[in-house]
Amino acid sequence: MKSENVKCGMQQAPHRSLFNALGFTEEEMKKPMVGIVSSYNEIVPGHMNLDKIVNAVKLGVAEAGGVPVVFPAIAVCDGIAMGHIGMKYSLVTRDLIADSTECMALAHQFDALVMVPNCDKNVPGLLMAAARINVPTVFVSGGPMLAGHVKGHKTSLSSMFEAVGSYAAGTMSEEDVREYEQKACPTCGSCSGMYTANSMNCLTEVLGMGLGGNGTIPAVYSERIRLAKRAGMAVMELYNKNIRPRDIMTKDAILNALTVDMALGCSTNSMLHLPAIAHEVGFDFDITFANEISEKTPNLCHLAPAGPTYMEDLNEAGGVYAVMKELDDAGLLHTDCMTVTGKTVAENIKNAVNKNPEVIRPLDNPYSATGGLAVLSGNLAPNGSVVKRSAVVPEMMVHEGPARVFDCEEDAIAAIKGGKIVAGDVVVIRYEGPKGGPGMREMLNPTSAIAGMGLGSSVALITDGRFSGASRGASIGHVSPEAAVGGSIALVEEGDTIKIDIPNMKLELAVSEEELAERAAKWQPREPKVTTGYLARYAEMVTSGNRGAILEMPKSK
Repeated sequence: MKSENVKCGMQQAPHRSLFNALGFTEEEMKKPMVGIVSSYNEIVPGHMNLDKIVNAVKLGVAEAGGVPVVFPAIAVCDGIAMGHIGMKYSLVTRDLIADSTECMALAHQFDALVMVPNCDKNVPGLLMAAARINVPTVFVSGGPMLAGHVKGHKTSLSSMFEAVGSYAAGTMSEEDVREYEQKACPTCGSCSGMYTANSMNCLTEVLGMGLGGNGTIPAVYSERIRLAKRAGMAVMELYNKNIRPRDIMTKDAILNALTVDMALGCSTNSMLHLPAIAHEVGFDFDITFANEISEKTPNLCHLAPAGPTYMEDLNEAGGVYAVMKELDDAGLLHTDCMTVTGKTVAENIKNAVNKNPEVIRPLDNPYSATGGLAVLSGNLAPNGSVVKRSAVVPEMMVHEGPARVFDCEEDAIAAIKGGKIVAGDVVVIRYEGPKGGPGMREMLNPTSAIAGMGLGSSVALITDGRFSGASRGASIGHVSPEAAVGGSIALVEEGDTIKIDIPNMKLELAVSEEELAERAAKWQPREPKVTTGYLARYAEMVTSGNRGAILEMPKSK
């Protein structure tokens, strides 16, 4: 046991006195110590139920012979942080979560861990930490929110943001917006569509780090409590067998996650988080892998915002395992990968059944023959950019239009809501990347405003920032290199023609190489927007979006 380093021998007598202060019994001192990383707080709707999940995990651990010990992880609600300075603090918490969990786990020498995340950056942050710490670890999320119901239709948070755009366009009354406000988010849990939190919780299941149902069982179902108890028991099985995260999160497991990502139509943010997780296990994840995998992986699900189905529907249809079974039937998965069940992927999914072919399309009737994400490259994005093509309407798959250039999100929103953006335009929002933001803000407000104002099938948006999983339309993010380091997006001028060709993975600025070179010679770096505190340190260390916005020590100047 690692915990013997702090519990056994005469040299550890002072340590034992502190365990006595915690109320540990002699019997407990002889058992494995299991850290339970609780992301519970009272500001994130997806985390307000995690106290119940944590208590269930504790029971499972204790029943299986371990000693559960809870410590916290922070969490930001991306919805509440959206559209103001708070969004600069969302992505950056991923590394705070990973770093602080590493500190707590290694400082106190836990023998095993159960991670209890739910929303957005907690999931990838804790997966990164699990890879670093590399003691037996199981994940159990808090589960997704149930869909809202407005005027006889299911709805979710993305509908709420789009309602604000409709109100600005004069097509929705204040009374209607208030109704959405009251009904769009009816329960605790991660927001009910295939947004970032649910994408990452589903991919945790695919990676093998969560039990079956981790990504889809609704937060308010008692089945979620049973799952948490089983997670507590499972971690003790992993401890007894010495199965660790790096035994599970292999290159093949990460490629499985990318494959299922394509079938599910996950958030573009997965293209930030999978490279970051891969980095922690020593796998150099090139985002262009996405195109190779996408070309052979059908898109089988259109969950909100891409379509009218929600996480509760995916759960009833058979969940993530049912999607994996469809893909395995086409030979698209590495099924010999180990998982936290103590079994291989093949063993886990062998009895999975697709119970609703309208929610999970079968292989012979996919939404498209290619996957949900695409990486676009060209002179506007030499190192790549990302689009959720499963959420793009057919008429915008190929688009050409004049650039409408904004150097921050707020200016773009003002122009959109002020009626200054018209059909055919390509909105460019720059200096919002990992360094330039700093923090790579999500652009749900402008994409929702475009959709809400009826421009979703005629206006594209390109940014070196990123998008919420709730964004839809021709929304192209993660443009790399970003503007703050002199990337091509910094050289775009008002009225330049931009060409988007999603089927052929192209993003081009219709300006000659000579003209671009002249503009580049005149370009000057901007003064940092933030010069103190964590954001300033983050901006110094963060890499580009195509590398997952991982942190590296800055090169000496």
